[in-house]
Amino acid sequence: MESIKQRRVEVNGIKMHVAEKGEGPVVLFLHGFPELWYSWRHQIVALSSLGYRAVAPDLRGYGGTDAPAPVSSYTVFHLVGDIVALIDSLGADKVFLVAHDWGAIIGWYLCLFRPDRIKAYVCLSVPFRPFLGRNPHQKPLDMFNSLYGEDYYICRFQEPGKMEAELARVDTAYLMKSILTMRKTGPPIFPKGEYGTGFNPDTPDTLPPWLSQQDIDYYAAAFNNTGFTGGLNYYRNLNLNWELTAPWTGVGVVNVPVKFIIGAVDLVYNSEGLKEYIHNGGFKKDVPTLEEVVVQEGVGHFNNQEAAEDVSNHIYDFIKKF
Repeated sequence: MESIKQRRVEVNGIKMHVAEKGEGPVVLFLHGFPELWYSWRHQIVALSSLGYRAVAPDLRGYGGTDAPAPVSSYTVFHLVGDIVALIDSLGADKVFLVAHDWGAIIGWYLCLFRPDRIKAYVCLSVPFRPFLGRNPHQKPLDMFNSLYGEDYYICRFQEPGKMEAELARVDTAYLMKSILTMRKTGPPIFPKGEYGTGFNPDTPDTLPPWLSQQDIDYYAAAFNNTGFTGGLNYYRNLNLNWELTAPWTGVGVVNVPVKFIIGAVDLVYNSEGLKEYIHNGGFKKDVPTLEEVVVQEGVGHFNNQEAAEDVSNHIYDFIKKF
């Protein structure tokens, strides 16, 4: 990892930490929650060796990037604005976009708002539908409450300071290990008062081969330094995002070629209605430029790390066509 260059750039009124390697067309990687640029460490090395400039920022509120205090500073317009400004700072007209989890959500909005800046989009884990909304009469939190009940983690993220206090009761390294190794196929429940043992009762004693103690230590050090507020604020803007993006209700992604990759035991893939949406025409209707869907057998939510080589190969096979 020593060969990956790291720097800070000014974008959209904040300073953003960026990791990059290589020369050539830009491949821009956006991470999810609770992650960092580091989630793309394998893809940065792989794609840079194939003639691309691989760039991965810490998103707003994460790692070495500034974390503005107001909750309202984390709407999708702020997040997309950061990425557009980052693309400008790289001197690129268009980039190949690769994104996972919350990064994937930002990626979908980026394709909606600024398709002129994206050559092609490789999306991991989160299809177009979640959070963008299909029912104008039901807000995101109402939708998840009705599906999963009050303990569903998105609902409990809403009150500033509450989730931070609960997460602070757990060793950060243990928390990261629990989240990254989770194989549960239902919704991610945070049991009240049981974070030390109940969040992921199947947390392995021994790390899987794709995750090292060095990796866990890197994440833990970063989140011990910053806390989780920045990332939690993304969820706290779900309803506000819904209201702000009302002009795009019913609008799909029509100008960007898309490839979608998801693990078969990803909690997102196994959420109610998602398999049907992905495979039975709904996804393709919303994203007519969807060219391929890849389901990785036996792979969980953090597929860019768990199945790193496979994901890197899928990215390259897709973007080399453009």
